[in-house]
Amino acid sequence: MQIDVRLYGPLARYGGSDRNIHAKVIVDLDAGQTIRDLLYALDLPTEARGITFINGNLSAMPGLQPDLDHKLQDGDRVALFHEKSMWPFQYRHDVAATGEFREALQAREDGGLQSRYDQDAAKRP
Repeated sequence: MQIDVRLYGPLARYGGSDRNIHAKVIVDLDAGQTIRDLLYALDLPTEARGITFINGNLSAMPGLQPDLDHKLQDGDRVALFHEKSMWPFQYRHDVAATGEFREALQAREDGGLQSRYDQDAAKRP
């Protein structure tokens, strides 16, 4: 299957661009492979990515990446933004999101009301 991948900012280098702006690549994967497999094919460490969209649906934010086992389909479009990319905090709660992302937010004690996620974020006042 072929996955249409867009890499933004410094992540563009994983798509062959040296301009740190944008890269578009088509990645060939076997049927049933996941975001984890896609990242491996790109040689892109998951920690380097921030906001991620799969077919326009939010699937990951910095420090909250429940999409690693999301199975991709032929023709899916994945957009990967650098971990330092900004996205208005308040938009997140009405954005289209993958089921894995919504479940991860609902499982947190803080309800996902953070601008960045890490293991201790839910414990902060």
